[in-house]
Amino acid sequence: QVQLVESGGGLVQPGGSLRLSCAASGFTLNSAVIGWFRQAPGKEREGVSCIRVRDGSTNYANSVKGRFTISNDNAKNTVYLQMNNLQPDDTAVYYCATGARFPTLSPRPYDTWGQGTQVTVSS
Repeated sequence: QVQLVESGGGLVQPGGSLRLSCAASGFTLNSAVIGWFRQAPGKEREGVSCIRVRDGSTNYANSVKGRFTISNDNAKNTVYLQMNNLQPDDTAVYYCATGARFPTLSPRPYDTWGQGTQVTVSS
């Protein structure tokens, strides 16, 4: 059974950092595209970053370029999202997803989603 479990969310002050984890089971990361998405209250789900693990191809939303970094650890079958210089606008539930055939920030091609982890940036 394909499953994704996110962790690492929490409350952080503006300018702080968090690292989110997306632990995968039921499939091998090396054959997958993993995307990170977020959804704030009253807003649509938006793509944050994605990676095609096989060749390391990545993509980032303009709003997070230079602040967020996606990476993977195949031994742990886990994808990470390192988030630095967090701002209040980054507050959202963050989800990881898989199922897309190419690294896209559109949520439509992804068919398996984790349960989400809350990130709150506030002083």
